[in-house]
Amino acid sequence: MQRSSELAELVIEKGMCYVVFAYDIGAGIDLDEADRRILSGKDRGRILRKRPAPQYFEYRPPPLRIVQDSEPVSIADRTTHPGVDVVLYDFGAVSVIYRIGVEGPFSALLPLSEALYENVALLEHSRQRVESVLAAIRPAVEKANISSFVEDYTMFHLEACSPPIAPEELATTLVQDVAQILRCEREPLSAQEVREATSSTISFGRQDITIIDWNAALIFGSEMEDVRAVLEFANVELLERRFLDQQLDDALDEAYEALSRREWERVRWPGSFQADLRRIAQMQVDSAILFERVTNALKLLGDQYLARVYRAASQRFHLEGWDASILRKLQTLESIYGKLADQTGNRRMEVLEWIIIILIAVSIILSFIPGFPG
Repeated sequence: MQRSSELAELVIEKGMCYVVFAYDIGAGIDLDEADRRILSGKDRGRILRKRPAPQYFEYRPPPLRIVQDSEPVSIADRTTHPGVDVVLYDFGAVSVIYRIGVEGPFSALLPLSEALYENVALLEHSRQRVESVLAAIRPAVEKANISSFVEDYTMFHLEACSPPIAPEELATTLVQDVAQILRCEREPLSAQEVREATSSTISFGRQDITIIDWNAALIFGSEMEDVRAVLEFANVELLERRFLDQQLDDALDEAYEALSRREWERVRWPGSFQADLRRIAQMQVDSAILFERVTNALKLLGDQYLARVYRAASQRFHLEGWDASILRKLQTLESIYGKLADQTGNRRMEVLEWIIIILIAVSIILSFIPGFPG
């Protein structure tokens, strides 16, 4: 009863919910060219460090943040703030960020979390925003195409509550409610599920706490913009890894088909492998470049707070598992390319051998023809 009474009395005096949708719109974006083509409010985003951190903790290159005018979108009994932030990354990703005020009873966060889960209205609206941006910057986008993949993430940022609470209470007294908010579950969760949902808990000082789960995060404290920026980027990385993994699946299917194509289709043409080799080589290069761009876009060296936030998010999103899958598929693609290249070389050698044999045979035959040569 004590937990229920505390929850009923707890009121959020200052807070905001951030809903992030990540898309892939092309193989790459020339951010300088995109900057010149966009007329609305914009900024070259950098992580606004509120805590000591080395200078190399930074985006390379910094993304382009655009503020777009937009009509509010209704979500349950709330509406999004007018205008959305659109963030462009040089490796072809775009994030659309909505803001929803959460001032009011703490207990109202759970219905909002449920309403945001796979919300069709926000999904359609975010895609319209991406289409609008792409129309304006298309010449700056390499191989422009909006992928069917989308990755969403929700961040509940609380700055002040009444009565005041200590940050650690969110991970102790109110942990059941926090877990339900993060998992979008109205029914109470088991103790095991609660521990799992709130296991990634990070604090820098005594007045802040960040609880990171796979679908949402709860952030408590002031000046937490840097934490939000790292979580936004981790969500983009997850999208790009999913997209790249699917891209490699398609490449492997095509490569397997080229490798296993019936022998008689190629036997007369030693150069028939060249088109397959070029396609596979191009897929290798495109995939490797995208992987390097994504993994090197944010420099995370040293043992500082934001690096720990990123590692916690990476573990929640299973980014290491995605990396292992991508690297394994890149190696398989390289192996198939090598086999095709070997077959092509063998074909050439066989054809050359037959040409030599035919020339020798012709020269022998000609020597028996009366009056030839001369």
